[in-house]
Amino acid sequence: MTSPTTMTYAVDGRIARITLNRPERGNGITLDLPRELAACVEQANMDPAVHVIALAGNGSGFCGGYDLVENAEGLMDSQENPDRPKGSPLDPLVQMKNHMPNSNWDPTVDYAMMSRNVKGFMSLFHSDKPVVCKVHGFCVAGGTDMALCSDLLVIAEDAKIGYPPARVWGSPTTSMWVYRLGIEKAKRLLFTGDCLNGREAKEWGLATECAPADKLDEVFENLLARIARMPVNQLVMMKMLTNQTLTNMGLASTQMIGTLLDGITRHTREGHDFQKLAMEKGFKEAVRARDEPFGDFGLSTFKG
Repeated sequence: MTSPTTMTYAVDGRIARITLNRPERGNGITLDLPRELAACVEQANMDPAVHVIALAGNGSGFCGGYDLVENAEGLMDSQENPDRPKGSPLDPLVQMKNHMPNSNWDPTVDYAMMSRNVKGFMSLFHSDKPVVCKVHGFCVAGGTDMALCSDLLVIAEDAKIGYPPARVWGSPTTSMWVYRLGIEKAKRLLFTGDCLNGREAKEWGLATECAPADKLDEVFENLLARIARMPVNQLVMMKMLTNQTLTNMGLASTQMIGTLLDGITRHTREGHDFQKLAMEKGFKEAVRARDEPFGDFGLSTFKG
Protein backbone atom coordinates (compact mmCIF):
# COMPACT_ATOMS: atom_id res chain seq x y z
CA MET A 1 0.00 0.00 0.00
CA THR A 2 1.28 3.48 -0.88
CA SER A 3 1.82 5.56 2.23
CA PRO A 4 -1.37 7.55 2.88
CA THR A 5 -1.26 11.34 2.96
CA THR A 6 -4.36 12.01 5.07
CA MET A 7 -3.80 9.46 7.83
CA THR A 8 -1.26 7.14 9.38
CA TYR A 9 -1.40 3.36 9.61
CA ALA A 10 0.44 1.20 12.13
CA VAL A 11 0.07 -2.22 13.71
CA ASP A 12 0.53 -2.57 17.45
CA GLY A 13 0.29 -6.24 18.41
CA ARG A 14 -3.26 -7.32 17.58
CA ILE A 15 -4.44 -3.74 16.98
CA ALA A 16 -4.25 -1.89 13.65
CA ARG A 17 -4.27 1.87 14.24
CA ILE A 18 -5.68 4.25 11.64
CA THR A 19 -5.21 7.89 12.68
CA LEU A 20 -6.52 10.84 10.69
CA ASN A 21 -3.56 13.15 10.32
CA ARG A 22 -4.36 16.60 8.97
CA PRO A 23 -4.64 18.37 12.33
CA GLU A 24 -4.01 21.81 10.83
CA ARG A 25 -7.27 21.37 8.86
CA GLY A 26 -9.27 19.70 11.62
CA ASN A 27 -8.67 16.38 9.81
CA GLY A 28 -11.02 17.69 7.13
CA ILE A 29 -12.16 15.20 4.50
CA THR A 30 -10.55 15.48 1.06
CA LEU A 31 -11.01 13.43 -2.10
CA ASP A 32 -8.10 11.23 -1.01
CA LEU A 33 -9.29 10.46 2.51
CA PRO A 34 -12.10 7.93 1.82
CA ARG A 35 -9.88 6.02 -0.64
CA GLU A 36 -6.96 5.92 1.76
CA LEU A 37 -9.26 4.89 4.57
CA ALA A 38 -10.56 1.94 2.56
CA ALA A 39 -6.99 0.90 1.68
CA CYS A 40 -5.94 0.96 5.34
CA VAL A 41 -8.97 -1.08 6.38
CA GLU A 42 -8.20 -3.62 3.67
CA GLN A 43 -4.61 -3.88 4.84
CA ALA A 44 -5.78 -4.56 8.39
CA ASN A 45 -8.24 -7.19 7.18
CA MET A 46 -5.54 -8.96 5.19
CA ASP A 47 -3.16 -9.06 8.16
CA PRO A 48 -3.77 -12.27 10.14
CA ALA A 49 -2.14 -10.74 13.22
CA VAL A 50 -4.74 -7.97 13.46
CA HIS A 51 -7.87 -8.62 15.53
CA VAL A 52 -9.31 -5.10 15.87
CA ILE A 53 -8.97 -1.71 14.18
CA ALA A 54 -8.60 1.51 16.19
CA LEU A 55 -9.73 4.71 14.43
CA ALA A 56 -8.78 8.09 15.88
CA GLY A 57 -7.70 11.60 14.87
CA ASN A 58 -4.69 13.77 15.62
CA GLY A 59 -5.00 17.35 16.80
CA SER A 60 -7.78 19.21 18.58
CA GLY A 61 -10.61 16.98 17.34
CA PHE A 62 -11.51 13.82 15.47
CA CYS A 63 -12.89 15.33 12.26
CA GLY A 64 -14.62 18.59 11.31
CA GLY A 65 -16.23 17.20 8.15
CA TYR A 66 -15.39 18.00 4.54
CA ASP A 67 -12.53 20.45 4.16
CA LEU A 68 -14.41 23.05 2.15
CA VAL A 69 -12.71 26.19 3.47
CA GLU A 70 -9.63 25.47 1.42
CA ASN A 71 -11.70 24.70 -1.68
CA ALA A 72 -13.76 27.86 -1.31
CA GLU A 73 -10.73 30.08 -0.84
CA GLY A 74 -9.04 28.58 -3.87
CA LEU A 75 -12.10 29.14 -6.05
CA MET A 76 -12.48 32.69 -4.88
CA ASP A 77 -8.89 33.27 -6.00
CA SER A 78 -9.79 31.62 -9.35
CA GLN A 79 -7.32 28.82 -8.67
CA GLU A 80 -8.86 25.58 -9.86
CA ASN A 81 -7.23 22.26 -9.02
CA PRO A 82 -6.53 20.42 -12.30
CA ASP A 83 -6.59 17.08 -10.49
CA ARG A 84 -10.14 17.57 -9.20
CA PRO A 85 -12.88 16.00 -11.37
CA LYS A 86 -14.96 18.60 -13.20
CA GLY A 87 -18.26 19.16 -11.46
CA SER A 88 -17.12 17.44 -8.27
CA PRO A 89 -19.36 18.22 -5.27
CA LEU A 90 -16.13 18.80 -3.36
CA ASP A 91 -15.87 22.00 -5.39
CA PRO A 92 -18.54 23.60 -3.18
CA LEU A 93 -18.56 26.89 -5.06
CA VAL A 94 -17.60 25.72 -8.54
CA GLN A 95 -21.03 26.69 -9.89
CA MET A 96 -20.74 30.09 -8.22
CA LYS A 97 -17.43 31.01 -9.82
CA ASN A 98 -19.24 32.65 -12.73
CA HIS A 99 -22.29 33.57 -10.61
CA MET A 100 -24.37 30.84 -12.29
CA PRO A 101 -25.16 28.34 -9.50
CA ASN A 102 -26.82 25.71 -11.68
CA SER A 103 -24.72 26.03 -14.81
CA ASN A 104 -22.64 22.88 -14.50
CA TRP A 105 -24.39 20.74 -11.91
CA ASP A 106 -25.17 17.22 -13.01
CA PRO A 107 -26.91 15.20 -10.27
CA THR A 108 -25.52 11.94 -11.64
CA VAL A 109 -21.95 13.26 -11.49
CA ASP A 110 -22.65 14.51 -7.98
CA TYR A 111 -24.00 11.11 -6.95
CA ALA A 112 -21.11 9.26 -8.58
CA MET A 113 -18.59 11.27 -6.60
CA MET A 114 -20.35 11.24 -3.24
CA SER A 115 -21.34 7.57 -3.45
CA ARG A 116 -17.66 6.72 -3.86
CA ASN A 117 -16.96 8.59 -0.66
CA VAL A 118 -19.74 6.60 1.02
CA LYS A 119 -18.04 3.38 -0.11
CA GLY A 120 -14.84 4.58 1.51
CA PHE A 121 -16.55 5.36 4.81
CA MET A 122 -18.51 2.12 4.67
CA SER A 123 -15.27 0.17 4.46
CA LEU A 124 -15.36 0.53 8.25
CA PHE A 125 -18.81 -1.06 8.42
CA HIS A 126 -17.91 -3.80 5.94
CA SER A 127 -14.52 -4.49 7.50
CA ASP A 128 -14.18 -8.13 8.46
CA LYS A 129 -12.71 -7.07 11.79
CA PRO A 130 -14.28 -4.77 14.38
CA VAL A 131 -13.57 -1.03 14.24
CA VAL A 132 -13.56 1.04 17.42
CA CYS A 133 -13.58 4.82 16.95
CA LYS A 134 -12.27 7.33 19.50
CA VAL A 135 -13.76 10.83 19.37
CA HIS A 136 -12.26 13.81 21.15
CA GLY A 137 -12.90 17.51 20.63
CA PHE A 138 -15.34 17.47 17.73
CA CYS A 139 -16.88 15.06 15.28
CA VAL A 140 -19.31 16.92 13.04
CA ALA A 141 -20.86 16.82 9.57
CA GLY A 142 -19.01 14.40 7.29
CA GLY A 143 -16.80 13.35 10.18
CA THR A 144 -19.79 11.56 11.68
CA ASP A 145 -19.87 9.28 8.64
CA MET A 146 -16.67 7.63 9.84
CA ALA A 147 -17.65 7.55 13.50
CA LEU A 148 -21.08 6.03 12.83
CA CYS A 149 -19.79 3.53 10.26
CA SER A 150 -17.44 2.20 12.93
CA ASP A 151 -18.73 -0.61 15.14
CA LEU A 152 -18.20 1.01 18.52
CA LEU A 153 -17.69 4.60 19.60
CA VAL A 154 -15.72 5.83 22.60
CA ILE A 155 -16.10 9.56 23.21
CA ALA A 156 -14.78 12.25 25.53
CA GLU A 157 -17.38 13.80 27.83
CA ASP A 158 -16.70 17.29 26.47
CA ALA A 159 -16.62 16.28 22.80
CA LYS A 160 -19.33 17.39 20.37
CA ILE A 161 -20.89 15.10 17.78
CA GLY A 162 -23.66 15.91 15.32
CA TYR A 163 -24.69 16.98 11.84
CA PRO A 164 -25.19 20.79 11.66
CA PRO A 165 -25.44 20.73 7.82
CA ALA A 166 -28.95 19.32 8.31
CA ARG A 167 -29.85 23.02 8.71
CA VAL A 168 -28.76 23.86 5.16
CA TRP A 169 -26.42 22.44 2.51
CA GLY A 170 -26.20 18.84 3.61
CA SER A 171 -27.78 15.42 4.06
CA PRO A 172 -25.88 12.61 5.83
CA THR A 173 -24.76 10.41 2.97
CA THR A 174 -24.09 7.25 4.97
CA SER A 175 -27.47 7.77 6.66
CA MET A 176 -26.49 5.87 9.79
CA TRP A 177 -28.29 8.06 12.33
CA VAL A 178 -31.57 6.12 12.43
CA TYR A 179 -29.76 2.79 12.56
CA ARG A 180 -27.58 3.93 15.45
CA LEU A 181 -30.13 5.93 17.46
CA GLY A 182 -33.63 4.89 16.42
CA ILE A 183 -36.16 6.98 14.55
CA GLU A 184 -37.18 9.45 17.26
CA LYS A 185 -33.70 10.44 18.42
CA ALA A 186 -32.43 10.64 14.85
CA LYS A 187 -35.27 13.02 13.98
CA ARG A 188 -34.50 15.10 17.07
CA LEU A 189 -30.96 15.70 15.79
CA LEU A 190 -31.64 16.02 12.05
CA PHE A 191 -34.65 18.33 12.50
CA THR A 192 -32.43 20.81 14.36
CA GLY A 193 -28.82 20.14 13.35
CA ASP A 194 -28.01 20.08 17.06
CA CYS A 195 -24.98 18.30 18.47
CA LEU A 196 -24.63 16.00 21.45
CA ASN A 197 -21.85 16.20 23.98
CA GLY A 198 -20.07 13.01 24.95
CA ARG A 199 -22.22 12.33 28.00
CA GLU A 200 -25.39 12.74 25.95
CA ALA A 201 -24.01 10.51 23.21
CA LYS A 202 -23.50 7.77 25.80
CA GLU A 203 -26.96 8.30 27.32
CA TRP A 204 -28.60 8.19 23.88
CA GLY A 205 -26.85 4.95 23.00
CA LEU A 206 -24.70 6.45 20.24
CA ALA A 207 -21.47 5.85 22.15
CA THR A 208 -20.66 2.67 24.01
CA GLU A 209 -18.18 4.37 26.38
CA CYS A 210 -17.72 7.93 27.63
CA ALA A 211 -14.86 9.32 29.71
CA PRO A 212 -13.35 12.59 30.89
CA ALA A 213 -10.89 13.90 28.32
CA ASP A 214 -7.88 12.97 30.44
CA LYS A 215 -9.17 9.38 30.83
CA LEU A 216 -10.32 8.86 27.24
CA ASP A 217 -7.19 7.07 26.03
CA GLU A 218 -7.26 4.70 29.00
CA VAL A 219 -10.90 3.74 28.43
CA PHE A 220 -10.30 3.37 24.68
CA GLU A 221 -7.25 1.16 25.13
CA ASN A 222 -8.98 -1.03 27.72
CA LEU A 223 -11.83 -1.75 25.31
CA LEU A 224 -9.44 -2.44 22.44
CA ALA A 225 -7.48 -4.85 24.64
CA ARG A 226 -10.61 -6.79 25.60
CA ILE A 227 -11.72 -7.12 21.98
CA ALA A 228 -8.20 -8.09 20.90
CA ARG A 229 -8.28 -11.06 23.29
CA MET A 230 -11.06 -12.64 21.25
CA PRO A 231 -10.19 -15.17 18.53
CA VAL A 232 -10.21 -13.31 15.24
CA ASN A 233 -12.54 -15.86 13.65
CA GLN A 234 -15.11 -15.26 16.39
CA LEU A 235 -14.86 -11.52 15.90
CA VAL A 236 -15.43 -11.85 12.16
CA MET A 237 -18.47 -14.06 12.70
CA MET A 238 -20.00 -11.85 15.41
CA LYS A 239 -19.63 -8.77 13.21
CA MET A 240 -21.10 -10.61 10.22
CA LEU A 241 -24.07 -11.67 12.33
CA THR A 242 -24.86 -8.26 13.79
CA ASN A 243 -24.31 -6.30 10.57
CA GLN A 244 -26.71 -8.57 8.74
CA THR A 245 -29.56 -7.04 10.73
CA LEU A 246 -28.86 -3.57 9.36
CA THR A 247 -28.41 -4.90 5.86
CA ASN A 248 -31.82 -6.56 6.04
CA MET A 249 -33.34 -3.28 7.24
CA GLY A 250 -32.51 -1.62 3.91
CA LEU A 251 -29.32 0.28 4.73
CA ALA A 252 -28.09 0.32 1.12
CA SER A 253 -31.25 1.92 -0.29
CA THR A 254 -31.36 4.45 2.56
CA GLN A 255 -27.80 5.48 1.75
CA MET A 256 -28.66 5.90 -1.92
CA ILE A 257 -31.47 8.31 -0.98
CA GLY A 258 -29.26 10.16 1.52
CA THR A 259 -26.52 10.65 -1.06
CA LEU A 260 -28.94 11.90 -3.71
CA LEU A 261 -30.53 14.30 -1.22
CA ASP A 262 -27.11 15.64 -0.28
CA GLY A 263 -26.68 16.89 -3.83
CA ILE A 264 -30.14 18.42 -3.85
CA THR A 265 -29.54 20.29 -0.58
CA ARG A 266 -26.67 22.11 -2.22
CA HIS A 267 -28.96 23.33 -5.00
CA THR A 268 -32.04 24.58 -3.15
CA ARG A 269 -32.69 28.31 -2.87
CA GLU A 270 -31.26 28.22 0.64
CA GLY A 271 -28.29 26.21 -0.60
CA HIS A 272 -27.57 28.81 -3.28
CA ASP A 273 -27.87 31.60 -0.70
CA PHE A 274 -25.34 29.76 1.46
CA GLN A 275 -22.97 29.43 -1.52
CA LYS A 276 -23.37 33.10 -2.42
CA LEU A 277 -22.58 34.23 1.11
CA ALA A 278 -19.53 31.96 1.17
CA MET A 279 -18.42 33.46 -2.13
CA GLU A 280 -18.85 37.03 -0.94
CA LYS A 281 -17.92 36.83 2.76
CA GLY A 282 -15.92 33.61 3.11
CA PHE A 283 -16.90 30.10 4.00
CA LYS A 284 -16.60 30.54 7.76
CA GLU A 285 -18.95 33.50 7.64
CA ALA A 286 -21.53 31.40 5.79
CA VAL A 287 -21.29 28.74 8.49
CA ARG A 288 -21.54 31.43 11.17
CA ALA A 289 -24.71 32.83 9.61
CA ARG A 290 -26.19 29.35 9.45
CA ASP A 291 -25.36 28.29 12.99
CA GLU A 292 -25.53 31.47 15.09
CA PRO A 293 -29.35 31.49 15.32
CA PHE A 294 -29.02 28.10 17.03
CA GLY A 295 -26.42 29.44 19.45
CA ASP A 296 -23.69 26.97 18.60
CA PHE A 297 -21.42 28.44 15.94
CA GLY A 298 -17.97 26.90 16.02
CA LEU A 299 -18.98 23.24 16.13
CA SER A 300 -18.75 22.82 12.36
CA THR A 301 -16.00 25.08 11.12
CA PHE A 302 -15.01 22.96 8.15
CA LYS A 303 -18.26 21.64 6.71
CA GLY A 304 -21.13 23.48 5.14
